[in-house]
Amino acid sequence: MQRMTRQRTALADLLDGTPDFRSAQQLHQMLKDAGQNVGLATVYRTVQAMAEAGDVDVLRIEDGEALYRRCARGHHHHLVCRECGKTVELAGEAVERWASRIAHEHDFVDVDHTAELVGTCRECATRIYGGGTGA
Repeated sequence: MQRMTRQRTALADLLDGTPDFRSAQQLHQMLKDAGQNVGLATVYRTVQAMAEAGDVDVLRIEDGEALYRRCARGHHHHLVCRECGKTVELAGEAVERWASRIAHEHDFVDVDHTAELVGTCRECATRIYGGGTGA
C-alpha cells in the first residue's frame, strides 16, 4: 500500500470527480490547471499502483495508451466515446453468460475477462458528421 502523500491525495480527489477515462498525461494537465504541483512520473506511478490495487479501471486504446477511471462498483464493462472519452458503465449479463459458457466448454476455471465497447457518442458524431451518425 502506498502512503498517501499530498500528490497522491490530489490525484485521488481528481479521479473521484472525473467521470470519464483519462490518460496519465491528461490527468497531469488537469492537476496543473488546478494549481497542483504533481510530477508526470508521480501521476504514472500512482495510477499504475491504483490500477494494481483495483482502485481504478484501465482501458487500453488502439495505440496502446492506458486510460484510467475511478469506478466504485464491482465487475462491469464500459462503452467509451473514442472522441471525448464519455463513458457509460455496462452490467453486460450477456457477456458474463458467454464468458462462463466458453470457459465451461473448454474446461477452464477461474476465468477473468474484460469487454470494452468503443464508439462515438451522439454529441461527437453530430460535431464530426454534421448531424449524421457517420454510418
